[in-house]
Amino acid sequence: MKKTIAIVVAAIFMSGASAYAQGTLNFNNRLNAATAALVSSSTGTLLLGTGFSAQLFAGSDLASMAPVGAVVPFRPLTQATAAGSWAGITVTVPTVAPGQSAFLQVYAWDNAGGTYTSFAQAVAGNTAERGWSTVFSSAPLGGQPAGGGLPILDPNIVGNATAANNMTAFSLNPVPEPSVLALAGLGGLALLIRRRK
Repeated sequence: MKKTIAIVVAAIFMSGASAYAQGTLNFNNRLNAATAALVSSSTGTLLLGTGFSAQLFAGSDLASMAPVGAVVPFRPLTQATAAGSWAGITVTVPTVAPGQSAFLQVYAWDNAGGTYTSFAQAVAGNTAERGWSTVFSSAPLGGQPAGGGLPILDPNIVGNATAANNMTAFSLNPVPEPSVLALAGLGGLALLIRRRK
């Protein structure tokens, strides 16, 4: 009797745990030289060095997309053959179950020597180059399916069978210096005043 109760309790616990399962994926943008979606600076040079960071944003729909996983640095200067990429990590997407697809977008920025530890800080600092990929959908996320069965392998964000399930290359955009914006504003104001006279 005790053994039967223990089995029933364990089954209930396992079914409850699987209902809250979270999908996982490999946050990497380079599998090999032929399969990659590389990130470049505004001048077209592939990003290299820990002065640049990337982070994955993910969600079950466009409205729920938020940063997930750790912020990762780009490959160090000693790994020039892998320029434009970062070392892959496994990321959990809390709002999407294994076997389901997530909406994904990658953000990258010049972290100003480690000053900007998130994309939001880079935007607030308003001086760092920054950019982002187009939104794309993942292949089915990895993990243990809620209904049981074999675990699903973690997908990569590049190299998937359909184009819709792949990140594409992108470039960072320069942010104009505040003095440039101020001069542009003054020039526009001067033209407006001259036109009114």
